[in-house]
Amino acid sequence: MLASTVRVTRDLDLAEECVQDAYVDALDAWTREGVPDRPGAWLTTAARHNALDALRRARTLRSKLHLLVEPEAAEMDTDTNSEPAGTDAPAYDDRLRLIFLCCHPALAVEAQVALTLRLVCGVSTPDVAKAFLVAEPTMAARITRAKKKIVTAHIPFRMPTAAELPDRLAAALAAIYLLFTTGHTAPSGAELGRTDLAVRALELARLLRDLMPDEREVTGLLALVMVNHARRSGRTAPDGRLVLLADQDRTSWDREAIAEADRLVVDAMRGGRPGRYALQAAIAALYAYAPSYAETDWPQIVRLYDALLAVWPSPVVALNRAVAVGMVEGPTAALRAVERLAETPRLAGYRYLPAIRADLLRRLNRREEAISAYREAQRLADNEAERRFLQERIVELG
Repeated sequence: MLASTVRVTRDLDLAEECVQDAYVDALDAWTREGVPDRPGAWLTTAARHNALDALRRARTLRSKLHLLVEPEAAEMDTDTNSEPAGTDAPAYDDRLRLIFLCCHPALAVEAQVALTLRLVCGVSTPDVAKAFLVAEPTMAARITRAKKKIVTAHIPFRMPTAAELPDRLAAALAAIYLLFTTGHTAPSGAELGRTDLAVRALELARLLRDLMPDEREVTGLLALVMVNHARRSGRTAPDGRLVLLADQDRTSWDREAIAEADRLVVDAMRGGRPGRYALQAAIAALYAYAPSYAETDWPQIVRLYDALLAVWPSPVVALNRAVAVGMVEGPTAALRAVERLAETPRLAGYRYLPAIRADLLRRLNRREEAISAYREAQRLADNEAERRFLQERIVELG
């Protein structure tokens, strides 16, 4: 809805207001007349009408109104701010257009990704802040500045040309990746994940690969999203309780999707040094193809994490590597790595660090220290399924 409305307004703030007004209109009209057969279409049309009304009220835009009125969806791609003349590009999803609008190189990279998550993907500002490990007010200010920059820089709402795509691709990939991770394990809420966000990320990853089929990192991202999403049914018990990878029923996983993801991983790893998404997809594929958790090829996973750290030196990657090290060299070696990472400022307040530390301490039978670490992880967790799991661990140890 937002992407469709931006096509009319060319103004993110105005488009957001028009969309919100459409929801208010729906509350009134649907209460009186009932919910229409196609509520999404009703809301989108109402938002666009709101936008056109707002433009009509702005006298300075009266002379341009005839350029903004687009009565049919099929005609939308013929406007002056759409695809460059002379191309035979397919009619890309409006969400993809909006992603590339948000990922304009005039914005800082982190602002590009944050704005995409907030506007295109519908992730709340607090959850965007958690994804970046920053405070909520900091993230809110960053998003506001990015929106203003788009308006003042007159950045057009269109698909970038082939020459412009490379400058925007990294941020677009990062946004889709963070959207999926937010849906795979929600930062907050009653349930472990948000399937709607995960499915949206999968759709966007497919769209992006249709647009750029020869980009190995695009292929890697699609493989990564697909192989992790294929395990979704095994990640929770019928009562919503979190189930660790080691305890999941592997027969419930989508084997067809895993096989397709594996083929994509092979494509992404070919032709030179693989990128971060291809390597992450390869790690996830090893987990998925292992007959059991114990039979996972842990030495190979450690080697892949070493390669991943070389191209993406992230403390979160180093923390995940420590888990794999714990399966190869034992919990003592892993705990030493985790203790070193605990001094990293970026991981301050990261809920998985004390959770991983607690599990290693539990395996070493250091019960009191493990309970203390589990309590710290529980204090940092806002997801109820995770908090419940951590409480079960505390009770078990106590």
